[in-house]
Amino acid sequence: MAKQPKRIKAWTGDRDATHALEAAIKLVKENAKAKFDETIEISVNLGVDPRHADQQVRGVVNLPSGTGRDVRVAVFAKDAKAAEATAAGAEHVGAEDLYEKIAGGFMDFDRVIATPDMMALVGRLGKVLGPRGLMPNPKVGTVTPNVGQAVKDAKGGAVEFRVEKAGIVHAGIGKASFTEDALLVNVKALIEALNRSKPSGAKGVFIKRVGLSSTMGPGFKVDIASIG
Repeated sequence: MAKQPKRIKAWTGDRDATHALEAAIKLVKENAKAKFDETIEISVNLGVDPRHADQQVRGVVNLPSGTGRDVRVAVFAKDAKAAEATAAGAEHVGAEDLYEKIAGGFMDFDRVIATPDMMALVGRLGKVLGPRGLMPNPKVGTVTPNVGQAVKDAKGGAVEFRVEKAGIVHAGIGKASFTEDALLVNVKALIEALNRSKPSGAKGVFIKRVGLSSTMGPGFKVDIASIG
């Protein structure tokens, strides 16, 4: 039997028990011992079957404490809207020129935003952007005429969420360096956003299980009732 790495042996806390949200956050932070600022991640098991069109869950939430990430934004826009995106802090702004760069393999960005008139062009990148979850979508505010605000939201704490095939939503809700209170309000904001996104086809218990972990640390179960 292989020996456990020292970092795993050093983990503390009961991983089989269900913890109140505040206690789970404290345990996750205590076990985030990597040499880099680990991302704190949440996984939420939902009572949906994503194979059915009326049970899809997708949306965006603005985390009150931000994400702790430096989000690089690419914007498809022209003329005044391009200038607006640049002024808001977008790293890459363009139209046909940006299309050619991405089609050629350029992927130095984390979010793609587009004005509605650019979607005919952006749609041709579906095979490149789609599998990476980067395709602009009006449901999550990345297809919009208000590109300046969309760029600010992306950089200020906007997080997209989408249910996976197994009925689970994964999302980053901050960094290990965040205070416990900052992580607490981010978790509650995400859960509230999920509840607002409950599809019409979902029956019975919607939020079934919640877990928290860090990039290199163990996961801890969260008592749903403690989230509020």
